[in-house]
Amino acid sequence: MKKILNENAIDVLDRMIDKEFKVDLIITDPPYKTTKRGNSGGTGGMLKDKKFINGNGGFSNNDINQLEWIEKCYKVLKDDCHIYIMTNNKNLLQTLLDIKSVGFKVFKTLIWAKDNCITNMWYMDSHEYIIFARKGKAKKINNCGDRSVFNIPNVKNKKHPSQKPVELFEKLVLNSSSENDIVLDPFCGVGTLPIACINNNRNYIGIELDYDYFNIASESVKKAKKSDFFNDWDLFRNIKAI
Repeated sequence: MKKILNENAIDVLDRMIDKEFKVDLIITDPPYKTTKRGNSGGTGGMLKDKKFINGNGGFSNNDINQLEWIEKCYKVLKDDCHIYIMTNNKNLLQTLLDIKSVGFKVFKTLIWAKDNCITNMWYMDSHEYIIFARKGKAKKINNCGDRSVFNIPNVKNKKHPSQKPVELFEKLVLNSSSENDIVLDPFCGVGTLPIACINNNRNYIGIELDYDYFNIASESVKKAKKSDFFNDWDLFRNIKAI
């Protein structure tokens, strides 16, 4: 199953719950509260680009209820499987509380150490957090030798304000899934997770509400794999399994 859907994540998750459709892994970089910053100090450039500046931190759809989508993700994830949720310092505590409140067990908080930074009066931000949690019993990752800090360069010439490196998502995919497993990203942006799955023989379901980003993701996936791709919800809905 390889799908990207131009839908509201809550609507798709509800359909999956109604049909008792489960996935093997969830990796997502959701919309969350951001703060306005003047510029990136010449190190990143993202916030100096007008196309990424608006009242929602660069997102046109940024008002989704975090606890609601996390609870629905708990219901669609198979037992004894993993979830990774990216967040920032401002939202780390609340996200941890929400994750625990719906039943997830937190393993630890991983660090993505970037090669750029954002200007700040209290140390320049050069990392992001990845909350690593499980549903049910603990299951070890595939490469137990991996460290909890990932030193991976940021994306250059971003097409999305919070676009993540494919290499980063590939590491999570490879550690917490097997070939042909289904990996879900309810907020897939420009398609980082689907491409990571294509590169490593995993199935995927990506959901992106913003039509422009959805189109970018669709084109990126077509280039990565020119077969098995369609984005029509009716075809997705009519598959017996879901």
